[in-house]
Amino acid sequence: MTHAIGQLADLGTSTWLDDLSRERISTGNLTELIANKGIVGVTTNPAIFAAAMSAGTAYDEQIAELKKAAATVDEAVYAMSIDDVRDACDAFAEIYHQTHGFDGRVSIEVDPRLSADRDATLAQARELWRKVDRPNVMIKIPATEGSMPAIADALAEGISVNVTLIFSVARYREVLNTYKEGIRRAVDNGIDPATIHSVASFFVSRLDTEVDRRLEEIGTEEALALRGKAGVANARRAYAVFRQAFTEGELPQGANIQRPLWASTGVKNPNYPATLYVTELAGPDTVNTMPESTIDAVLELDELKGETLTGHEAEDEKVFSDLLHVGVDTEDVFAVLEQEGVDKFVTAWSELLESMASQL
Repeated sequence: MTHAIGQLADLGTSTWLDDLSRERISTGNLTELIANKGIVGVTTNPAIFAAAMSAGTAYDEQIAELKKAAATVDEAVYAMSIDDVRDACDAFAEIYHQTHGFDGRVSIEVDPRLSADRDATLAQARELWRKVDRPNVMIKIPATEGSMPAIADALAEGISVNVTLIFSVARYREVLNTYKEGIRRAVDNGIDPATIHSVASFFVSRLDTEVDRRLEEIGTEEALALRGKAGVANARRAYAVFRQAFTEGELPQGANIQRPLWASTGVKNPNYPATLYVTELAGPDTVNTMPESTIDAVLELDELKGETLTGHEAEDEKVFSDLLHVGVDTEDVFAVLEQEGVDKFVTAWSELLESMASQL
């Protein structure tokens, strides 16, 4: 591919679509994105499914069948979600085999209301893994304190996991250690570690949104000059940790590295370039999951900047020292964003359940 998505792939960044709906699958839109725009995976979340199932008529026939079967609201929502994810997995099967499992992935998330419950999270991860029944599915589990042990538990059973809602580098270090623990336990359980894949989803634009809001409240010239810098700097700091995380002997023989995934890469501030979180975060062993509008903006570029994840260490550290200097409590920012991330997904999921209840 000669377009910018192809250039990203050459640099080592896989482009996944941050959206899925039955309409995308049934109309052939998803296969078109794979064939013509270089998309090699899909991520979903409760908000995405809430939007998909609350619009149009694509799900009406299945809703009628589920109503006839007296399905509960939760059963109905997951039945439809699982069918979509399974079909998407089939659409990406060839890419999955060509890339030996690194790409061609489709993610489905556990119920966000379970984020504080290790046992319930693991039970649902098992259920989704079994019901989708495709080797290229990934089960999304949030990197909250309550869910972190369930991530290791799932990996230890051979389940591929997309660890989501990561905001801070400190939390990311915990995620890396949890991944290594899960893989070691999988080997102890007699599972081939080569069959397990994982990504660590680091959220980018949401950090800028929260930090920029605080900078604008401070209002000084020094503070305002820092707007739009935290998200990229934070992701690059995480990438530096990643590069040091998988030295020789860190993982059992044959195990895969856990790639960083840049999530929330659609800009929230219209004053920022639409491709900000793509061109500035391009480099080896990474994934960037984008809304289609961002994908299209990238495809309009003639050239990328090349590999942009390394060589900025001093600059990135200065951004965070300057944020502290002007009065931004970055630890509080990370705590707020993690809780808000869970809350937003719970709200979207609850609204979807209410909508589905009325349809059933």
